[in-house]
Amino acid sequence: MNIDLNSLSLKDLKDLQSQVARAIAGFEERRKREALAELEEKAKAMGFSLAELTGITAGRKRSPSTAKYANPANKADTWSGRGRKPRWFTEALAQGRKPEEMAV
Repeated sequence: MNIDLNSLSLKDLKDLQSQVARAIAGFEERRKREALAELEEKAKAMGFSLAELTGITAGRKRSPSTAKYANPANKADTWSGRGRKPRWFTEALAQGRKPEEMAV
């Protein structure tokens, strides 16, 4: 396949570049899936699952978080202390409250 790159416009070249990048990524993903399938078959033939041999589980298991803080205006509105701070928590801090005051 010969393409005369000198005859292409800048837009055509950029389109070609993005197509090549997508093709490369797709190729790598296909190869990874093929390798994984081959390894799973080999493990199954030996009486194991690939997850057993590698110690990797399919999904990350996380225990449910418990509430650490409660909204002073509505005690049913709680926050575990993980992730993004709720609006009520940041507003209470701005008003001079301390996190210990909102602890459950």
